[in-house]
This record gives sequence, structure tokens and C-alpha cells, in this order.
Amino acid sequence: MSTKSLLPLLCAGMIGFAEAAVVVKPVPYEIDGEAFEGLLIYDDTVTTPRPGLLMVPNWLGVTDDSAKKAARAASNKYVVFMADMYGKAVRPTNADEAKAAATRVRGDRPLMRKRAQAAVEVLKAQTAQVALDVSKLGAIGFCFGGGTVLELARSGADLKGFVSFHGNLDTPNPSDAQNIKAPVLVLHGADDPAVPQAQVDGFIAEMKAAKADWQLVSYGGAVHSFTNPVANVPGRNEYHPVVAARAFKAMDDLFAETFAE
Repeated sequence: MSTKSLLPLLCAGMIGFAEAAVVVKPVPYEIDGEAFEGLLIYDDTVTTPRPGLLMVPNWLGVTDDSAKKAARAASNKYVVFMADMYGKAVRPTNADEAKAAATRVRGDRPLMRKRAQAAVEVLKAQTAQVALDVSKLGAIGFCFGGGTVLELARSGADLKGFVSFHGNLDTPNPSDAQNIKAPVLVLHGADDPAVPQAQVDGFIAEMKAAKADWQLVSYGGAVHSFTNPVANVPGRNEYHPVVAARAFKAMDDLFAETFAE
């Protein structure tokens, strides 16, 4: 979401998604002197402390569409902080630019992990802005963001759960899965051409070898980007509302379990 596109939303202070009014606040932060800007998203009608979710968006990064997805995930249950994985100066406007930005980060997994963990720390620091229970934090991600969240889990991040929606499952260091400290849930389109079966099999072997607490749900008839309402490339990137609803419910079920511990 560029600064320009955010202006009408921020002037109003909130944006309507579905039937709820959800507050959207830009949150600037720095990593090694470089400027980043994520979004804090929550329903401000809830005044009691809620669990927090780090959300890593798809390869287009911080956009209006990602903010809407964050609002859907947040509902009235969670405070969501959307990470900026590229830096404030990098806002892809098309697939080519997104591919270039995502490839740079995916090609440097230590950098990916560092930026994701920095965003976790930013989320923890939002207690002055919103009622947030920092003892109950998880991470979710979509596509590129799903792969990022899995790398965050492999880094040993101290969160209560990690959920990947139609994300990449590969990693250059499968043995790092031994560092995973909390349940991992992968929500995968069974017909996703971007995540071939060999990658799925590799992930399963990785999780088994690490004796991780993991689940992989493979949704029949779903391809890549099945939670994205604007995805409309049949057979490749395509919204599937039924599967999307099931996937978000699976996410809620996991966090209901892990946040209750």
C-alpha cells in the first residue's frame, strides 16, 4: 500500500472491510538504518488485550489488497502487523517488479529471517497503540509470505504458531527445522503449479526428520493464491472462496489451541 493510496484511509482513521470497521495505521521502523513501513490492523471496538499475528504478505508487499486480507485475518480476534519485507523505498507495482524484489529476499535466507524477526519485534512494541497480549503471538503468510513465515519458524522464533497459506515450502537448509519451537500449519492447494509435489514431499521429509509439530492440509481443486479475491489466472493463480474460508478457519483453530496453552 503506497503512501499515496493510504491517504484516504488514514484521513478517515479506519477502513470498512466486510461488516467491520478496521483501523489501519502505518508503522515506520528501521533495520540497520534502512527505513521500513508496515501496517498495524485491528478492530478498535475490542478493548481487551488480544493475541497478535505477524502477517507477511505476498510478493507485491504492502498493498491495499494485502491490507484487506489482513483485516479478514484479524477480524475481532487478533491484532495484525503486516511486515514490510522490502523497505519503504521498494513498492512493486507489477509482477516483474514483485518478482525482482522477492527473488532478492528469497535468495538471502538470513536476510529474510532477520527482516521477519524485526517485524515481530515491531509487533511486540505496539502495546501503547492497541490492547495486545504479547504472550500470545503467531505468524501467518501468503505465497512469498508463507515461505517467509516457514523460514521464521526454522530460525527458532519464539512464537505460538506459524501458518503458511499457499506458500513456498522449499529451504536451502532443511536441518534448520530442528529449531522449530511451535506448531506449523501449511495450507496448500493440491493443484498449485507454483509448489510442485516434489517440494511438498521435501517439506514432509524435512518435518518428519525434525520431529516437528506440523500439519499440511492439501485442498483439492485449489491452485496458487486461493485466498486472494483478485487472483484470476485459471489453473495457476485463482481465488477459491470455499477453500479460502476453510483455510482461515483452520488458522483460527490452530491459534485457538496454541493461545490457550
